[in-house]
Amino acid sequence: MAKQSHIVSINFTGGIISPGYLREVLEIASAVQVTQVRFGLRQQLYMEVLYKHFEQFSAACTSKGITFSLDGEFPNITSSYAASDIFINDSWLSEGIYKDIFDLIDYTPSLKINICDSQQTFMPFFTGHINWIASAHTHYWYLYIRRPGSDSIICWPELIYTNSIAPVSRQLESLMQEDNLHGPVSKNPAYISRPKDKELELPVFHLPYYEGFNKYNNSYWLGIYRRDEEFSVPFLKDVCAICLETGIGQLHATSWKSVIIKNIRPDHRRLWDYVLGKYNINVRHAANELNWQVPDNCEDSLIIKRHIIRHFDTGDVRTYGLCFSIKMHAANSHFGGIVIRRQENKYGSKLKYMQRFDILYSADFNPNNNALALYREGVSKEHLGPYVISLCKDFYEKGSALNVLQHYVSEQRSLVTEAPVKMVHQCPHCFTVYDEAAGDPAQDVEAGTPFTALPEDYACYICDAPVNDFKEVDMAALVNM
Repeated sequence: MAKQSHIVSINFTGGIISPGYLREVLEIASAVQVTQVRFGLRQQLYMEVLYKHFEQFSAACTSKGITFSLDGEFPNITSSYAASDIFINDSWLSEGIYKDIFDLIDYTPSLKINICDSQQTFMPFFTGHINWIASAHTHYWYLYIRRPGSDSIICWPELIYTNSIAPVSRQLESLMQEDNLHGPVSKNPAYISRPKDKELELPVFHLPYYEGFNKYNNSYWLGIYRRDEEFSVPFLKDVCAICLETGIGQLHATSWKSVIIKNIRPDHRRLWDYVLGKYNINVRHAANELNWQVPDNCEDSLIIKRHIIRHFDTGDVRTYGLCFSIKMHAANSHFGGIVIRRQENKYGSKLKYMQRFDILYSADFNPNNNALALYREGVSKEHLGPYVISLCKDFYEKGSALNVLQHYVSEQRSLVTEAPVKMVHQCPHCFTVYDEAAGDPAQDVEAGTPFTALPEDYACYICDAPVNDFKEVDMAALVNM
C-alpha cells in the first residue's frame, strides 16, 4: 500500500520538555486526528500526519512557533540531564550548567551532539557525532568525534572549557570532513582548554530501573515506558495538565523512548495514580525488556525484540548488566553490549524469511565501547533467541571467573589476622617496654613523649640499663615473659 502520511519529528533540546509546549503540540496533533505519538532515541517526539491534514498541521505549528522535521531528522542535542538527582549524585554538572550550555548553542545543529555526565551509564556516550563528556575537573570536558556514517571515534587531545562547547561544536560541523580538526579549532579565539591528566575511564555499565514510582529526597519521580512505544495523545495531555496544575515545570524524554517526571509531591501522587489507572498504563515491566535500544519508527525491529524477549521469559534468563541493540542499517549508530545486526540483502529479496542477522558483542559487554566482536554470523530470526541466550550466559560466566565470594572471605580474614603494626622500644636485658603512648610516669616522663625526646640519663626502671641499649621492636613480636 502506498504511503499515506508524513513522519514528523519535534526535538526537545537536552530531553527537556515544557508541559505547556508539549500540550500545544498535542492540541495540534489532535486537531489533525493524530491519536498516538512516540518518543525517539534522541529525546525527540514522532507522529504520523496524514497527507490530507499536513497543510493544516504545518500552518498551526508555524503560528505557534513550533519547529518540526519532515520524513527525516534534524539532529537533536541530547543529554544526561534526565538522570540528574535520581541516578547521578555529587556531580559538578548541575541543572544550571546543562541549561547554560543549551542556551549557548544558539544555532540549529546539523550534526548530533551529546552532552553527558561521565558518572552515569543511563545516557549513551558516543551515539552523537560531537560527544561532550564531563571530566573530573569542574567545567572541563572530554570531546569525542564520530564522523557521519562512521563508527570510528576520534579522541580530542585536550579538555575543553564549558563556554567553548558551542563555538567548537559549530566550527567542527564545518570541518567534519577535514583530516586535521584540531589545528583550525585550536586557533579559535573562543577556544579554552587544559591538558589531560588522564584518559576517560568508561564506567561499568549499569542501567537503572527507569520505570514506575520511585522515592527520592522528599518527593517521587515517575518513569513511563510503553512496550509498543506508543503514547496516547489524550493520556499525555492529561499528564501535561497535572504538571501545570501542580507546578512541575518540566518533563524529561530519555534515550530509552520513555518519559520521566520528577518532583512529584507525596500529596499529589493520587493524581498520577488516577491518570495511570484511567488509561490502564502499566509502570512495572520486566527489566529484560527495558534494556533495549531499537531504531525509531521501525516495527520490524520491535518484532525482533519481542521474539527474543519471549525466549528470555521462557528460559527465565537473567539479563541484568546487559544492553541489547538492534541495528537494521549499517549507517545507524549503535549502543549495546550485545548487538543484533541485520545483514545487507545481497540478492535484493524483500522476503523476510530470507533475512539473516549477525550477533556481535562489545568488549566487556560495555555498550559505550564501540569495538564489536562477532559471535554468530548469518543467523535466521528463528534461531536468534537461543544464540542470544547463550551469549548472555557467556557474559555471566566471564563475570564469575574470579571467585568474588572467596576473594571477599580472604580479605576479611586478612583484616582480622593482620593487626596494625605498632613499634615500641624494649630493654634487651629484662624485656621492659617503653611505649611512647603511655610514657613512664614513675620517672616523670609524660604520656606521648617520643623515645627520641627521652633525657640522656633515662634508664630502665627495672635493671637500670641505659636508654641507648633499648631496641625498637614490633609490639606484636614482643618476647613473652
